[in-house]
Amino acid sequence: MKLFKDCFKKYGFVFSTLFTFVVIALFHFTRLSGLKLYPVVMNFCIFMMFFTSVFSEETIIQKFARLSEGKELDPKTKNYTKNLTYIWCVYLLFQFLVSFATLFMSDKVWMIFNGCVSYILLGIFFAVEYVFRIFFKKRHGL
Repeated sequence: MKLFKDCFKKYGFVFSTLFTFVVIALFHFTRLSGLKLYPVVMNFCIFMMFFTSVFSEETIIQKFARLSEGKELDPKTKNYTKNLTYIWCVYLLFQFLVSFATLFMSDKVWMIFNGCVSYILLGIFFAVEYVFRIFFKKRHGL
């Protein structure tokens, strides 16, 4: 088990990249419609990671913040990150529902949303959150 963990830590990016290309090739050459479930499953899993963390002592965003800051979070930051987790949950639920809805639409709509639009929306959402985070830190002197 340790060997697998060490190997995945070292070559995880390569494995995930190869897996993605295999999925793309399978979809392109075989037209397996079951592969259209991939974005739905991934969006659901990411949503569940964030959603279930809301019920734990420390949310996933609080863990990220604590790791990036290298220290314990003050109460304002804990509250901010908890609320931010709620906001990300809503966004990720939206992504999941729309990707699920595209299963019942044409292949073009599925490809446009899941292959392009969802990534643009994610980038915009992250950029807005990042700018807001900078203002939050300046406002509260963090």
